[in-house]
Amino acid sequence: MYHVGMALVEVNSIWKSYPRRAGLRTDAHTVVEDVSFAIETGETLGLVGESGSGKTTVARMILGLVEPSRGSVLVDGIEVPRASGNALRRLRRQMQPVFQDPYAALNPRMNVLEIVTEPLLIHRHEVGIRTERAALRIKAVELLGAVGLEESALGRHPHEFSGGQRQRINIARALALRPKLLILDEPVSALDVSVGAQIVNLLRRLQREHRLTYLFISHSMPLVRYLSTRIAVMERGRLIECGEAVALCAKPQREYTRQLIAATSELPRCVA
Repeated sequence: MYHVGMALVEVNSIWKSYPRRAGLRTDAHTVVEDVSFAIETGETLGLVGESGSGKTTVARMILGLVEPSRGSVLVDGIEVPRASGNALRRLRRQMQPVFQDPYAALNPRMNVLEIVTEPLLIHRHEVGIRTERAALRIKAVELLGAVGLEESALGRHPHEFSGGQRQRINIARALALRPKLLILDEPVSALDVSVGAQIVNLLRRLQREHRLTYLFISHSMPLVRYLSTRIAVMERGRLIECGEAVALCAKPQREYTRQLIAATSELPRCVA
């Protein structure tokens, strides 16, 4: 891990509520309540909790896909909900998501060359990349190599790959714009244990090589402990505990955190 310095992400007392019908009335259903944390440049913050705890909603607010009902989110000094124009395009280059379902995240009509170079074409004016097919192919080969895939994959389509290979393609696409932040939302939960372990090891290596900052979202406490610098625990929309990863897992302060640790098995030996 390289030097951890200033905060890249600042989440300040965010709330998110949705309208909900209750008979003849409409009230507010709160899914995230007064959550605050920061992610330092170069670290991994693990966000852990059961399904429905609000983890993904927090991630979507950081990505700008959902606007907070209250509070603020800043990424690289830019307030996400208010960003527009050049500031918004800069944000979209700085942070990239890797989602849970590696197949649903890939366009089945596009081949791998088109998938991994699509971000470069969208942001070609900002990144100054050459867009001739030969130049894009060279870049695509480089990206595939970074995630352990061969050049022969370029002409193939998503259905021709295994789940682990699809997730590698997703990660290659996420790296195309050289982002500072990857938001990893349950990136291995849809994969077999051994394949998931390979992806976890890949993510750890890529963080070192590309100086990435991670928000790693999972329900698995051992997995979060392995990858994370710090861990934040969410329960029913609230952030209930946050601390250095090893210390928090060794001596959790909340009963809910102890239950999460007890409920998930240890990592396979191939995670190293």
